[in-house]
Amino acid sequence: MTIYLKERFGYFFNNRWLVFVAAMWIQTCAGIGYLFGSISPVIKISLNYNQKQIARLGVAKDLGDSVGFLAGTLCEILPLWAALFVGAIQNFIGYGWVWLIVTRRTAPLPLWAMCILIFVGTNGETYFNTAALVSCVQNFPKSRGPVVGILKGFAGLGGAILTQIYAVIHSPDHASLIFMIAVAPAMVIIALMFIIRPVGGHRQVRPSDGLSFSFVYSICLLLASYLMGVMIVEDVVDVSQNVTVIFTAILFVILIIPIVIPIYLSFTQEPRVVPEEEALLSQSGDQGPGRSEHDYGQEIIFSEVEEEKPKGVDLLPALERQKRIAQLQVRLAQAAAEGAVRTKRRRGPRRGEDFTLVQALIKADFWLMFFSLLFGSGSGLTVIDNLGQMSQSLGYDDTHVFVSMISIWNFLGRIGGGYFSEIIVRDNAYPRHAAMAVAQVVMAFGHFFFAMGWPGAMYIGTLLVGLGYGAHWAIVPAAASELFGLKNFGALYNFLTIANPAGSLVFSGLIASSIYDREAEKQAQQPHEGRLNLASVLTSFLNMDEPLKCEGTICFFLTSLIMSGLCIVAAVLSMILVYRTKTVYANLYGRSRT
Repeated sequence: MTIYLKERFGYFFNNRWLVFVAAMWIQTCAGIGYLFGSISPVIKISLNYNQKQIARLGVAKDLGDSVGFLAGTLCEILPLWAALFVGAIQNFIGYGWVWLIVTRRTAPLPLWAMCILIFVGTNGETYFNTAALVSCVQNFPKSRGPVVGILKGFAGLGGAILTQIYAVIHSPDHASLIFMIAVAPAMVIIALMFIIRPVGGHRQVRPSDGLSFSFVYSICLLLASYLMGVMIVEDVVDVSQNVTVIFTAILFVILIIPIVIPIYLSFTQEPRVVPEEEALLSQSGDQGPGRSEHDYGQEIIFSEVEEEKPKGVDLLPALERQKRIAQLQVRLAQAAAEGAVRTKRRRGPRRGEDFTLVQALIKADFWLMFFSLLFGSGSGLTVIDNLGQMSQSLGYDDTHVFVSMISIWNFLGRIGGGYFSEIIVRDNAYPRHAAMAVAQVVMAFGHFFFAMGWPGAMYIGTLLVGLGYGAHWAIVPAAASELFGLKNFGALYNFLTIANPAGSLVFSGLIASSIYDREAEKQAQQPHEGRLNLASVLTSFLNMDEPLKCEGTICFFLTSLIMSGLCIVAAVLSMILVYRTKTVYANLYGRSRT
């Protein structure tokens, strides 16, 4: 009996579903950046900051949340548990020091030093994101869309989950929220960091995997619905502390439920591998992720296969066609060994193989993906950053309702983006970016509703932009791993995430803010002197005076129309990428359909 339990616990600890569930929990700690709106008021009051200074801290938070070069590099050099530990230390030091300053336990620092602390603290998220995604896409190489969508979805819900947990503390000292942000993620990461690792998940494929993913999707929808309901109830009704504790206890139960999947698989079923899936992976391994640079250097490319292939081969059934091509490759290999056939060595990886970041940076596909993400997600982040001012300009007093709503739609967009993009690649062997083009068109309509300012436009625009923005972060990481491989996925992913703050800096920091200030000055009968240019924008950005307020649809009319146009441009770039990569996806996923 002891041997049996030891064996079963070994299966459990090395089960890829355990890694996935632990990664979900870790990703809830990767949403601390969404809590900045909750901690900024206490920082503002305690340190006597004005709104412009708080905006600087917000920029530092966005940069820390997205600039993950160091995280990507360390995840390639160090074990994933070590990278997670570094992220936990950064999170603890950054926000812990901010808490000490806010509570007057240590001397205050100048604004630039506070920006560094916020950057360091929030930058810990990039380690959590990278380690969770790297381990899970390697463990689920044929289910990258659902895996990335679910994980990024939990990151999007992290702020709402941590806010509900903080409600139990019910501390009159709001600075204690900063303390919780510093301590709670570090405790969770240290408790789970040794579980997050590749466990040879491609050898653990089971027929029940589809049912397991459906179960996880159900939990995700239940979690989103529950949080939405709790937010509405707590906003409308003055609930007691005991009810808040019950709400939070139910939340913990929902979060823990997915652990039944690895428990059930480990203690009720024998480990097994689906032979045809293993064979498929071994075949695709010749041109797919996971190969070493040494393998690439020693590989012989038989370009003559296509030249020597009989014309009728393409008309044969798939299995017979593969058999004929395999026979031809064997004959060419024998001829090459005898010197009868010219062979050539590969100079670099092809799409679908493992790229380094430097190799990816010289590929047009990579930059098409980057700029499509910049225009799409950058415009979405602009809405998220300015949602309070947008709702106020249209006459809404209760702005945090829209902030909560867009967090839920963001979560559902990530879940839905991963799910539907997986259908596209699985059932049709078609490029995943087709789903992203659809999401960007949806966002374009959302921005148009914001521009018009019709009754109810805030609700519709929040829904459409939230769904589209969230879909980006389920589709892009999965597509990057498919086109450029898994070996250096951490560095590739963290470079692509730069598109988010870059888009926010240009679209929000320059376009949206300058147009808003110009309209506010018009309403205050203080017209701009001279023409709006980069110098005036930067001067206004560095000005420490309190910003003027703008009211009416005109405040974000032009900005929203520009964002809508940029989303259309992003959709066009995505479709160009679809056209360029159709053959790649047909090779990667066409075999699984035969």
